[in-house]
Amino acid sequence: MAVVTELFLGERVDLDLWLVVAAALWGAAAGLLVPRPAYRLAVEPDEPWRDRRPDGQPITGVARGWLGLARSPGGSWYGPGTLLVSPATALVCAGLALATGTRPELGAWLLLAPLGVLLAVVDFRVQRLPDALTLPLAVAALALLGVAAALPEHAGDWLTALFGALALGGAYFVLFLINPNGMGFGDVKLALGLGAVLGWYGWSVVFLGTFAGFLFGALYGMVLVIVRRAGRKTSIPFGPFLIAGAYVGLLIGAYAA
Repeated sequence: MAVVTELFLGERVDLDLWLVVAAALWGAAAGLLVPRPAYRLAVEPDEPWRDRRPDGQPITGVARGWLGLARSPGGSWYGPGTLLVSPATALVCAGLALATGTRPELGAWLLLAPLGVLLAVVDFRVQRLPDALTLPLAVAALALLGVAAALPEHAGDWLTALFGALALGGAYFVLFLINPNGMGFGDVKLALGLGAVLGWYGWSVVFLGTFAGFLFGALYGMVLVIVRRAGRKTSIPFGPFLIAGAYVGLLIGAYAA
């Protein structure tokens, strides 16, 4: 009996290891495609999406130039650093696989993760969360989790994900009405997708991920004030910290499920 148990555990460990490696490879590959749309979307609100490289040549390729490497034919790279974005996306996906295991919702997390990284990069660069990303994130999260809910061995609840999206989006909307300078409307729309993701594992995870996001944002602002890079009224991009907080909440929720 002990030998059988040992063999089973050994196979299980090998499966989990290969799953994490596969998730990391997926994240690295998807991360290679993030810098190009990040470059195109990182513009001021009154400007159109970029359709030309820094050298003035049009951006062409798959899906009207949205998919592909942020690299000119001459070999020069443009946009956010691929050598940073790709490994970061790989680590994000590996962490999700490690926490979630073989449960079906992992597929949703791995498909949504690159979109979250893209949103964080764009907001950090220009303090903007485009509707072209935030609204599809919410729709995709609920659709993918709906598929996961129909599969065996899932560990979440789709209705709670839906209610989590509505509750967090509503709460952020109230904050936006109270203090528009402190909470952008893009953050409100981002909250719909984050609420769905966190709500999958229950209300405690929604609260945890939301609190972590505010905590990360407050710590970042405090550091900027201490090093005199910002004042008390300086605007900072809030989206990356909301996403980071949701990621932490999701890891804890997935691991505890």
